[in-house]
Amino acid sequence: MVDDRLSRVFSALADPIRRDVVARLASGDATVNELAEPYPVTVQAVSKHLRVLEEAGLVTRGRQAQRRPVHLEAEVFDLMTKWIERYRREAEQRYQRLDAVLAELAEPEQTRAEGEVP
Repeated sequence: MVDDRLSRVFSALADPIRRDVVARLASGDATVNELAEPYPVTVQAVSKHLRVLEEAGLVTRGRQAQRRPVHLEAEVFDLMTKWIERYRREAEQRYQRLDAVLAELAEPEQTRAEGEVP
């Protein structure tokens, strides 16, 4: 089910370390050790974060000889973008309707102001 996957993705991205890992992987693959370097946590803790990202479908782990790079799965962002875009469009339509109502309310005031002689 799409909503379940979307929930896992948003839940995975709720953690600041995981969001930062995703941002770093956007510029290229990296190993667990490379990803763990800037954080004040153990490599095992970063591995757990990666497991959450992997279960959400945001990353995959490959194998290149002795190296096991972590790869960002960008198509998951299409799922998020479609969901966000749907609600953005709905909100935009509500604002357009509100603008129309406010314009109608302002018309009588403008008519009165134009009819007045100073």
